[in-house]
Amino acid sequence: MVKIAPSILSADFARLGEDVQAAEKAGADLIHVDVMDGHFVPNITIGPPVVKAVKKAASIPLDVHLMIENPDKYIKDFVQSGADIITVHEEASTHLHRTVQNIRECGVRAAVSLNPATPVSNLELILPYVDMVLIMSVNPGFGGQTFIPEALDKIRDLKNIITKNNYQAEIEVDGGVKVDNVADVVNAGADIVVMGSAFYNSSDYSETVKKVRERCRG
Repeated sequence: MVKIAPSILSADFARLGEDVQAAEKAGADLIHVDVMDGHFVPNITIGPPVVKAVKKAASIPLDVHLMIENPDKYIKDFVQSGADIITVHEEASTHLHRTVQNIRECGVRAAVSLNPATPVSNLELILPYVDMVLIMSVNPGFGGQTFIPEALDKIRDLKNIITKNNYQAEIEVDGGVKVDNVADVVNAGADIVVMGSAFYNSSDYSETVKKVRERCRG
């Protein structure tokens, strides 16, 4: 069954704890936390103190997506703040294998993300060492963007590599995933879908989760 990870980038930050708990109550499996530094992506969001606050509100895992330069400098800070999964970008990590090792040594799950224009082949040598791969289906930096359809081919290609080699990495997809297209994303091979505006702008979180589950079973 597909896992659903609401992104707090689209939540109401004035009532963030309540929005996190509401997502969990609605049936979310993870809370997705987008960290942006204004350098790797053209936006600035949050740091470890907010992650620490979210951790106090959530009992489901925190999926912390570092869209930042020099991620190694901050891995320990985010782990100490409560991250259960740390995702770094292939494009931002000069020594990706070492970065993944650093994450694992901190005792949390390690994941690597690919921007839309980065080929899946860039990850072939690191796949045995990661717990998850995040396929960006929009260009990172802002919420509410439209899904890039070519991402479906990347998901399929990645799924084939993982299956062929019996790797254990899950596939997560982030960007423009909605109730209307989630079945295509899951059928292509996604295990986890990140939903930002499609989740937090909906009038009924539980109903959104229900519809996603129904579409993916269909």
